[in-house]
Amino acid sequence: MLTASAAPEFVLASASPRRAELLQQIGTAFCQRPADIDETPRRDEHPEEYVLRLAQEKALAAFDPDNPLPVLGSDTTVVLDGVVLGKPRDEDDAVAMLMALSGRWHRVLTAVAMVNGHEVATRMSKTEVSFAELDEPLCRRYWATGEPADKAGAYAIQGLGAVFVREISGSYSGVVGLPLAETRELLDLFNIRYWKQAR
Repeated sequence: MLTASAAPEFVLASASPRRAELLQQIGTAFCQRPADIDETPRRDEHPEEYVLRLAQEKALAAFDPDNPLPVLGSDTTVVLDGVVLGKPRDEDDAVAMLMALSGRWHRVLTAVAMVNGHEVATRMSKTEVSFAELDEPLCRRYWATGEPADKAGAYAIQGLGAVFVREISGSYSGVVGLPLAETRELLDLFNIRYWKQAR
């Protein structure tokens, strides 16, 4: 599936509407080509290595040599006590994640990678997030909304899960899924314009 804005200058290797909205916010012209890769962490893989690898693999998987637009890949993960909290398997897994995050700080890592067939460049965003105290009934009510099912760490800061967040230190857009300061650095590196179609 390929969706596009007018005259795209690069490809976003993601179907995420959140990442697309962030790129539209800064006035870029892009198309979306989701990349389907295995997101299983490797044995003894550090969380930072993990998100950098996935961002690169997504970008490389979506690159088309017959239509060699640069490709932007991104991956976000939630880390608590050095352990990666991916997308929940089911309701109980989501509730366990949320209860583990309750009343504590955790880290959100988002890596971005851009490839053009000749060059690969990456950047990393690290943000600390503080959660309010939660209880199990609240977590189950949140699960029932449907929002946490496909979210790393089982919550979305830009959605209904915003009510759990007391404080952040770092990049809000990075927690949403695409750190814009780091993304701008990659766009500059590959001579891709932004602010072109800003609202």
